[in-house]
Formats: sequence, C-alpha cells, structure tokens
Amino acid sequence: MSVVIVDAREWQNMLDLRTGKKIQVDSPAVTMTRGVLKRHPYPGDLDLQSNRWVTDTALDLIHTYTPRLVCLSYAQQYFSSRFKPLTEKELAQMINDVFEEAERFLNESGYTPVIVGTGDMTELAGEMELSKLDGLAFTSGWSARYAGLHQPSIRDLEHISGLPGFERLVSREEWINLFDAAPYDAEIIPDYLLVAREGWSFRAAGTPLRRAVRVPAACFSIPVATPLGEAQNITGIRALVEKNLENTKIALIVIEGVGLRHFPLPHAACSNSVDWYYYEPGEGQYLTLTTGIHQVFTYPSGYRYHQEDHEQKEYPLSGYFTKMTEHTLGEDFNGRSIAVGNRSMFTHMVYGADISVECFARNLYNQGCMAVIHRTK
Repeated sequence: MSVVIVDAREWQNMLDLRTGKKIQVDSPAVTMTRGVLKRHPYPGDLDLQSNRWVTDTALDLIHTYTPRLVCLSYAQQYFSSRFKPLTEKELAQMINDVFEEAERFLNESGYTPVIVGTGDMTELAGEMELSKLDGLAFTSGWSARYAGLHQPSIRDLEHISGLPGFERLVSREEWINLFDAAPYDAEIIPDYLLVAREGWSFRAAGTPLRRAVRVPAACFSIPVATPLGEAQNITGIRALVEKNLENTKIALIVIEGVGLRHFPLPHAACSNSVDWYYYEPGEGQYLTLTTGIHQVFTYPSGYRYHQEDHEQKEYPLSGYFTKMTEHTLGEDFNGRSIAVGNRSMFTHMVYGADISVECFARNLYNQGCMAVIHRTK
C-alpha cells in the first residue's frame, strides 16, 4: 500500500493512494515526511519561490533518508512562460534562477548531476478550434501540438486539412507502426492523431481553460548535461543513470521549458523524437525518460480520460493515471530513492521513488503539498 499525506497548511490527512480513502499509519517514514511537509509549504506554481521550494524540500528530505538516487523536477519557469506575458529579459532571469537552484542543491548535497531540459518554448501563433466537428476531438494533458480525433466524418477531415496551423493527419495504424516496439492498447488510441505546426495549438475538449501565451517549441532534440557520458536518445538516459548508481550518488534533474536554445550549461544533444514525432513536456516524455522505453501510448494524445472519471476510479489523486507505472527508475533501483517536484500529479507516478513530495495544485490553483510513500529501504 502506498501512503499519501496531503498537507493544506492548517491540517494533514493520510490516504491510500490506490483508493483515496482515509487511513491511519504510524511509522518513522510517515513521521519524517509529515515533518518535511510542515516545514516547506508550497508557494504556488507561478510563484518565483516555487523552484526554491523544490531545492529546500529535497535537501531536508535527504538529510534524514540519505538516498543514493534523487529525482528533481523544476517546472515554475515552464508554467510562467506558458501562461504569463514575459519579456525576454524576464524569461532569461527565470532560466538563470532555476539553474542556480539546481546548482545549490548539487553544491550542498554532493550528488553527481544528470540534468535534462525538456525543450524550449515559443510564442503562440494561433489556436485551431475543433469543438464543432461531427466526431469528437480531444486534447489531453498540456499538449499543444497533438490532438486526438474520434469517429470523424469526411466533412471533419476536409475541414481540418484547411486549418491554418495544421501539419499532418496520422491514422491510428500509422502512429502505432511508427513506434512498433512501444506497448499500446489500441482501444484508447484515437482514430487519428492531429499534428499542429510549430507555435500552433488545438482547442477542443480537454484543453486547459487558461489561455496560453507560449507553447512548447519544435524540439526534436533536448539537452543533457552530465559528467557521466552521453545518451543518444531519450530512452538511453535511464541506462546512463543506472550504470553509475552503484558507485555514485546521482541527482536526475529535469528542468522544464528549457531546451537547446537556452540551456546555459555544457551539454550534449539527445534525441527527443521518432521521425516527425517529438515529445512535449508531459507524462509521455517523463515516462519514456524514467522507463527507458517509448511510452507515447500509455496515455496517448487524445486519450479520453473523462470516460474513467467515476467514483470507483482508482488513484483519484493521480490525475488521469489509472494504475501504478511499472519498471520506472526508482521502482527498479534496489537502493534508496526520493523525488521532489513542482509538477502536480506527476512526481509520485513517473519516477517510482521510495518517497515523493510534490505540490498539490490543480490548474495552477495552489492547494498545498502532497507526499507519497511507496516503500522504504
């Protein structure tokens, strides 16, 4: 059983991660984690102190649990650049600040870094409205480039092909064949994948209510900075970490919204793509990184997660995750691991760490912090 601790500043509750039901558990790990949450209230997704919270929380947690593997996600600059009008100077300062936070963690902890940028952002060129089709168009997560199309009419396909920012229409079979080694469930993959040109976004059912200012840029490669070697592909980053964990304390640090164009450290380019498809920041990119296997179909673009939104849904605190992801880096590692991130609903699922601490925010609304104790070693 994975134990959840939700901290809303005024109170804390413990729940079962799978069922969402209240439980009472008393253990040294629970006592330690509850103390960490109390000492580090979350400032908010768009707050400039959000990335500092990641560093402070992680340093506090490793002081007691002493893990060999640390996984950190810094996302404040991604959310701010996506939804707030920023000058180039302001954006550059945010990027400088997040790398200072990563450096502070490394200097105070002594871990060897593997720092991954998820890709740059670009100004929004326009949105393509898909709400008046005969079939169902659906976006999922924070994707801008991709949307799923279910049971379209011939008229739908003709209309979509004439949209100003439209790049390509990909059938289910073509998409599956592109990732021929990736696990998939054909029933949850849309009939067609819609692909937008760089800077354009789809608006349909599932699109976040907040209007974007920027969206992920076309990032077929992403930067990786580490003294441990190079990964040619995003699927190779996990192996790079694993082969060094026996003798080295490693911090896998994911910095969102920063790619090759703005990455300030010496780095190598790592493929973030297969042919025309590239990963945007989201669950597919994270899960591919931490499992070493392409996970584009685990929760594919256009995934109709609303069909599973009912009272009996398992993992109700985990967004549209419906089960624990298997064979993630933290789960398979025999040593101790922690994860801390300001990406709500992601951190405890994508890394598989023994203990995870993340913000408890929905659509950028701050509701506190959440910790998940999967196990202790």
